Amino acid sequence: MSTITSLGIGSGLDLSGLLDQLRDAERGRLEPLNQQKADQEAKLSAYGKLQGALSAFESAVDKLSDPSLFESLSSSVSGTSVTSAATSDAVPGRYDVNVTDLARSQSLATDGFAEGHTFAAGPLSIERGSVESFDVNLEDGDTLEDVRDRINAAGSGVTASIVNDGSADPYRLVLTTNDTGTDAAITSITYGSDARLTFAGMTETVAAQDAALTVNGIAITSQSNRVEEAIQGVTLDLVEAGDASVTVERDNLQVREAVNAFVDSYNALQGTADELTRFNAETGVAGELVGDSALRSIESRLRSALGSDVAEGAFSTLSDVGISLQLDGTLELDDEQLDDAIVNNRQALTDFFAGQTEDGGLADKLGETLGQMLGDNGLLGTAMSGVENRISSIETRTERMEVSVERTIERYRQRFVQLDSMVAEMNQTSSYLTQQFDNLNAMLGRDD
Repeated sequence: MSTITSLGIGSGLDLSGLLDQLRDAERGRLEPLNQQKADQEAKLSAYGKLQGALSAFESAVDKLSDPSLFESLSSSVSGTSVTSAATSDAVPGRYDVNVTDLARSQSLATDGFAEGHTFAAGPLSIERGSVESFDVNLEDGDTLEDVRDRINAAGSGVTASIVNDGSADPYRLVLTTNDTGTDAAITSITYGSDARLTFAGMTETVAAQDAALTVNGIAITSQSNRVEEAIQGVTLDLVEAGDASVTVERDNLQVREAVNAFVDSYNALQGTADELTRFNAETGVAGELVGDSALRSIESRLRSALGSDVAEGAFSTLSDVGISLQLDGTLELDDEQLDDAIVNNRQALTDFFAGQTEDGGLADKLGETLGQMLGDNGLLGTAMSGVENRISSIETRTERMEVSVERTIERYRQRFVQLDSMVAEMNQTSSYLTQQFDNLNAMLGRDD
């Protein structure tokens, strides 16, 4: 039997094409599994969208559960001499500020040095008021640039630079304190080999200066232009000399924005749920979570939590603070009613959302419900794990079926090889017999 090296050569039949058709037909058995996997992956993606919307709502709820939100203060400034920032320790009120002097850093400059001037080895000692003192050790042949670099490398709170004043000996070393105020001022510089590098040999080009201001007529001095606690809980940054008025008040805007974020994030969550459960009658396309029990349970629990009473003050339901549940499942906010609660009944609003006992307010209850949904073993996490397990199972079944398909195709191939060889052998026999008959006929013809 002859050896077939390429399927179909021996028989002249398109056995390779036929084998490909059989392979496609066998692989058709995989299509249901592929579709099941695609459906489960789409469902997992839908759960991911739902998880993102729930997490965004949870963040908004967490903010409302923090009592410090409702205690937050803001400060505003009329005038350009200062800017301000308030903390929760500030006391609401109006404060008149007059800045007379800004704090300044000190600058000292040496007399001029010629280009290429060098110094002898020795310590250069610098003292800064009540702050610290430090030594810089110069080496023989150090240039003015070396001195500058050694001072800067010391990290002493003094910055050295070189200025060219254009004179005959133009290069002057300038020392500037990094901090403002008199406490940081340089009070002593000693160096034995050149008097120009001593305090007595330098010129004070800028004197250190403390900031000076009054708050409601009370005089205040500061080493820096950032003044803390001159007004309780308020940091003032001095910008220029002049008058300003600082007003500290409850931060109504921050509370309003937090409540708006609560409503908006819930409505976005509702929109996501609607999208995932929508059925288009015209196209016949359904959302990935139509009829999903986990989503139905999540919606039911959230509606129950939103509608629950909080018996801890003047406000007990969302409608009391201007938030109402609409027929389409979304929340609607009455801005005027909310503003009235923020301005005139802030403590009751705090108690409603953040609570005043261990049981907490509405935000705490919602947060607990959301935690039961979003936790690793929560409602949504369990549903997602179930889908992931189904995808893994489908992939395992697909791998096994692919092996089975390839084994079947291999059996077909072996049979086609046998068929090809058999037909080729029969063709060879046919050709041989035909040749023999032709030869016989030729011999008989010669006898005649």
